[in-house]
Amino acid sequence: MPTSAAQTATPPTLEYVTPAAALPGGEVQVHGLGLGASAGRVPQLTVDGQLAHISLCRPDRIGFLVPDTAETGMIQVTSEDTASNLIPLRVARQLSDGLHPVTSPVVSRSGMTFATISGPRGKMTPVSIVRISPDGLGTPFVSGILNPTGLAFDPEGQLYVTSRADGTVYRIDAGGDAEVYAEGLGAATGAAFDADGNLFVGDRNGTIFKIAPDRKIFVYATLEQSVAAYHLALGTDGTLFVTAPNLSSWGAIWAIDRDGAIRPWFQGLGRPQGLALDADSNIYVTAAYRGRRGLVRVTPDGQAEVVASGNNLVGVAFSPLGTTVLATNQAVYDIDLGVEGLRLF
Repeated sequence: MPTSAAQTATPPTLEYVTPAAALPGGEVQVHGLGLGASAGRVPQLTVDGQLAHISLCRPDRIGFLVPDTAETGMIQVTSEDTASNLIPLRVARQLSDGLHPVTSPVVSRSGMTFATISGPRGKMTPVSIVRISPDGLGTPFVSGILNPTGLAFDPEGQLYVTSRADGTVYRIDAGGDAEVYAEGLGAATGAAFDADGNLFVGDRNGTIFKIAPDRKIFVYATLEQSVAAYHLALGTDGTLFVTAPNLSSWGAIWAIDRDGAIRPWFQGLGRPQGLALDADSNIYVTAAYRGRRGLVRVTPDGQAEVVASGNNLVGVAFSPLGTTVLATNQAVYDIDLGVEGLRLF
C-alpha cells in the first residue's frame, strides 16, 4: 500500500542552536531536520516550557524569540503529535530594571555590579548610580551627578564616574559620596584605567583624554565624533580599544597604542557600544553583526560571531564570580557564558 505523507515525514530533530545564549526577547535559531511546516501548520517551539514566537520556519531551521518569562532550560519542537529531542539554551537572568545605562556597568572585586540611571540630557535623576548584589538586590548608591555615563575602577578598587553634561570626572568613596577628580573634559563618556593608574576618558566630540595619577590632563588621541558615547577598554599591552557608535552599519573597534597611534582593529559592526576583554584577549562588544544583534565576540585574529542574542544592549562587563553582566538601556542581566574576564590589576 502507498505510504502517507504523515508516515514519511521526517520527525523533528534538533542539532544545534545559534547563538547558544540569549536575553529574554532575543532572536535565536535552532538547526536540525524535519523542522518545516507540516500540512500547512507551523510547529510549536518551547523554551523552558514556555511557548516561543516563531519568526522563521524552514525544514532545516526555526527562528524564534526567547519568551520574556523563560529561564535557562531546554528547547523542544513539537510537530503534530511528534516531539523532538531536547537541547539547551542559556537565558540571561534579570538582576535589576528601572535603570538607564548608556554604556557598560562595572563589577567590583566582591561581585557587586554598579550601573547608572543616566537620564535625559540636562535632567537630574534622583539616583545617579545603583549598586546591585549578585542575587539581584539593587540599592541607591550615588546621587547628585548630572547625566552619569562612564564607570571605571582604579587599581585600588575605587569607583569613578564621568558626567557627559558637565565634562567632569567624579571619584566615589565607599559610602557613595562624590568628589570632583577632573574637569573640562567636554562631553565625557567612556572611562578606563590602566595598571599604572592613568585614567582614559572619551569626549564624544572627538577627543580621548589621558589623566595621569597626579591629575595632569593630556590629549591622548583624536577620533571621529560619536552620536552617543565613546566606550573604552584596555588590553594587557596597554592598547586602548574604543568604539564610537554612529549611523554607519560598518562601525569599528579602534585600537590606540601607547604612542597615541590609531588604527581600525575590526570593522563591520552596527552601532558598536560597550566592550570588554577576556583573559584570552578576545573582545566582547554589544553591537549588531551580519544582521544579528547582541553580544559579539571578536578574536585577536579578527573572527567574529554573536555569542548572545539581545536587543537594546549598551554594555558588558565580566564578574569575578564567573558570570557575564549585560546592560540594556533599561536593565542589567547576568548570564554564565563560561568566560573569564581580563584582569589588568
